[in-house]
Amino acid sequence: MFNYFTLIAVGFIAVIIFSAFRVLREYERGVVFQLGRFWKVKGPGLRLVIPVIQQMVRVDMRTIVMDVPSQDVISRDNVSVKVNAVIYFRVLDAERAIIQVENYYEATSQLAQTTLRSVLGQHDLDEMLASRDKLNDDIQNILDKQTDAWGIKVSNVEIKHVDIDESMIRAIAKQAEAERVRRAKIIHAEGELQASEKLRQASDVLGQSPQAITLRYLQTLTDIAGEKNSTIVFPLPMDILEPLLSKLRK
Repeated sequence: MFNYFTLIAVGFIAVIIFSAFRVLREYERGVVFQLGRFWKVKGPGLRLVIPVIQQMVRVDMRTIVMDVPSQDVISRDNVSVKVNAVIYFRVLDAERAIIQVENYYEATSQLAQTTLRSVLGQHDLDEMLASRDKLNDDIQNILDKQTDAWGIKVSNVEIKHVDIDESMIRAIAKQAEAERVRRAKIIHAEGELQASEKLRQASDVLGQSPQAITLRYLQTLTDIAGEKNSTIVFPLPMDILEPLLSKLRK
């Protein structure tokens, strides 16, 4: 009977001794509490934790990739879109990550969702589609400031998808088509303006020399004759007809 209880006691003591040893990996830190109060942060390796008196909470120090769920956002120009993003962050201070917030992963996730909605709601749809880098930086800076008290560093934020309603896609397509038509008309008008300026300069040069006008007439006749047609066009200068017209008027 004595030997039986002795074996039980020895086994119980052995279990307690073995449970006191903890192995922390290179990327882990252990936040140790002694009688409920913070004691110290232990690094990687074989660590001793006194049972009952001490408790240790493991903290992963690697970069965490968090997928932010799709959020319903109303842009500044009243367009409803669904936006999701991905956030990269890591724990820099294991003590604050455990003591200052109940669940740092869940807290960061909720903060990222609300920040994503508030920041994107201040911009137009065109800015969401064309200025993603600026929006990513704005969201990252806000999250980094908010999570600094928790010992967390937000290193990067990337907006992945901006989903638009089908009816809004058709409206955007019509807007883009109207914009292309407007640009085409402007380019055509600018071409007409430049052509008219060049024609005015050419007329000024030809007006300074009557022989130049005659040569231009002959060049035009040569161009017409080269097209192998039966029509002969002969330009008659107006200065020849002017004396005859004046006599007819008299």
